[in-house]
Amino acid sequence: MKTRTMLVSVLLVAAVLLTACPGTTTTVAPTQPPAPTAKPAEPTKPPEPTAEPTAEPPMEEVTITLWNQWNDEYAENIKVVFDEYTAMHPNVKIDLSKPEDVQNALSVAVPAGEGPDIIAWANDRIGDQALVGNIVALDELGVTMDFLTSTYEPAAVNGVVWQGQIWALPETQEGIAFVYNQALVTDEFLPTDPSDFDALLEKAKAFREANPDKYLVCNQGLGNPDAYHVAPIYFGFGVPSYVDDQGVAYFNSEEALAAGNWIVEFSQYAPAETSHEICSTMLIEGQAGAWWTGPWAIADIEKAGLDYGILPMGRPFVGIKALMITPNAVDRGHAEIALDVIKYFTSGEVQAKLALANKTIPAATAALADPEVQALATLAGFGASLNLGVPMANTPFASAQWGPAGDATTAIWNGAQTPDEALAAAQQTAEDAIAAMK
Repeated sequence: MKTRTMLVSVLLVAAVLLTACPGTTTTVAPTQPPAPTAKPAEPTKPPEPTAEPTAEPPMEEVTITLWNQWNDEYAENIKVVFDEYTAMHPNVKIDLSKPEDVQNALSVAVPAGEGPDIIAWANDRIGDQALVGNIVALDELGVTMDFLTSTYEPAAVNGVVWQGQIWALPETQEGIAFVYNQALVTDEFLPTDPSDFDALLEKAKAFREANPDKYLVCNQGLGNPDAYHVAPIYFGFGVPSYVDDQGVAYFNSEEALAAGNWIVEFSQYAPAETSHEICSTMLIEGQAGAWWTGPWAIADIEKAGLDYGILPMGRPFVGIKALMITPNAVDRGHAEIALDVIKYFTSGEVQAKLALANKTIPAATAALADPEVQALATLAGFGASLNLGVPMANTPFASAQWGPAGDATTAIWNGAQTPDEALAAAQQTAEDAIAAMK
């Protein structure tokens, strides 16, 4: 028994010694879990595949509706420059329309949100269209007087400003000048200073004495009621306008009276009765050396084969074609594009091109100064005259000017009234008409 006990003890000791020997790989399972370590990082998401480059989304297509009064003979060339604009702006379409009665059409269409974004019309419609809300002031769209005066001719600038705001951008101008027969009127009889009416009177007298059966110049407003054709005389003497945009008439001014007295003296050396037809015949047949007239007369003069020249004299009434923006453009979100269209169309580059094609006198100064435009005697001559002019009144009171100015001048011309009497009567008639409008 003792022997068995000793044997068991020896075996136990041997087992312990074997456990402690190097190289032993016996693994003892832990009785406690290991202390927690930092939370493992989330698995990294694989990168998104790079998107393939795509074309920019197409710009929204916009149709700009433009109502105009352009003559058919001009319209084709005008369409060409608008086609050039849309070629540069493929998202823009310009719809050109010419209503038969634009005044009535606008009165119905614009209040209903229908009709044009842009109106191409005469500047003398600005006041009444602004009053009824058919056009918007361009100041509100960022157009400034600095831009206006640096881009367009003086009369054109003044003609699109009403009540201190800018209502349009000017396109072309029209007015009268001293158109003379170069074979008949030599240098000593030509006006050299457009503001010197005393000199013109002396030249008319000298021409009549040298040519007893002829007159130096025919003006259809002298001897025929025509406020438009005598405007260069009144304005040349310093009358600012027949009627201004506040409804003030200037017929009884000192300047108007001075013009009236000059007309009395000049009547001794000019034809007693006149009209467009009479003046045209007199110039073509050699009875008058010059005709105070506008570009519309040039075709007949050229047809007659006259070698003519054009000089400024006085300060003519200047009619202005202009482009206006309607509230429709604002409400439709088209205002920015509409403004870009009218700036493009009235720019020097475009208007020079149209001046050469249509023989119109541009309102843009750069167009008028273009060498090719200046090379055309008609455009250069009338352009110089209009540069001195007074814009056609754009006030709603303008209708009060025509009758009084024409009637007073005719009464002065034929001696029915003295200048004081005739111009006092004109003042009263105009003031009565203006009062009825207020």
